[in-house]
Amino acid sequence: MDCLSFSIFSLAAAIFASVHAHFYITLNLLSAMSSGKIRANIKEGMKVGIVLKQDQRTGKITRGIVKRILTNSSTHPHGIKVQLMDGQVGRVKEIYSKTEK
Repeated sequence: MDCLSFSIFSLAAAIFASVHAHFYITLNLLSAMSSGKIRANIKEGMKVGIVLKQDQRTGKITRGIVKRILTNSSTHPHGIKVQLMDGQVGRVKEIYSKTEK
């Protein structure tokens, strides 16, 4: 392979790696936004799916309506902790609706 071919190949590989990394980061951000890891995306009255403490090993989802947001930080890697209308507490894994009135 001559020097010019190698340079073009290297440039193409670098561009591919950059595009791939950008795509991966974008997918992760979209996933985080819809998965309940960002406090700003969760409001009282929303219908959500949470994992209760006792269900963490199985990942069983419990559905309900948010009564109160318990996590104070803007994000949490395992999901924002909320209390549902029925008193159950867990971390948000799924968001089903914007608001439930």
